[in-house]
Amino acid sequence: MSTAQEVLSLYERMGSGAYFGERVSMLEHGLQAAHFAQLQGAPATLVVAALLHDVGHLIEDVPGQIEDWVSDAHHEVTGARWLAQRFAPAVSEPVRLHVPAKRYLCAVDPQYFSQLSPASVHTLKLQGGPMTSTEVAKFEAEPWYRAAVTVRRCDDQGKVAGLATAPLQAYVELIDRLAR
Repeated sequence: MSTAQEVLSLYERMGSGAYFGERVSMLEHGLQAAHFAQLQGAPATLVVAALLHDVGHLIEDVPGQIEDWVSDAHHEVTGARWLAQRFAPAVSEPVRLHVPAKRYLCAVDPQYFSQLSPASVHTLKLQGGPMTSTEVAKFEAEPWYRAAVTVRRCDDQGKVAGLATAPLQAYVELIDRLAR
């Protein structure tokens, strides 16, 4: 089975479910994040990272309702581990860092928090809240932190009910081209 076939299968099984407190499905959210990455001219690796940034939610068992989340699921770690078996670090590392990127942006951008959806505010609390200055410095030392910030911003944008995007099938060739 190709990597693209694995991705299609995951989204077929789990992607139609509501995206935890948002007005889009998990599939729509990933497609929208990839759409916004493409709109800003991101490299192919970041388009795929944006598309698959929440793959950890598709391969782990978490409560279906955001209100039932009482601890962080660490989906970014689970997802990055899964992706690292299939892609180069240019795809997996921004995914690993996209949750810390939210915490980072809350610490360094005074306007960022006000742009978060209610579900993202809820998970931010579970994820540790805004970074401390020490955490900011450590995050900025990560080689992939800028890429993670790009994925994070695409993640935040990808929550628009009814937004028309390319279908998942449109990414099959790109996924397989970038897969190991």
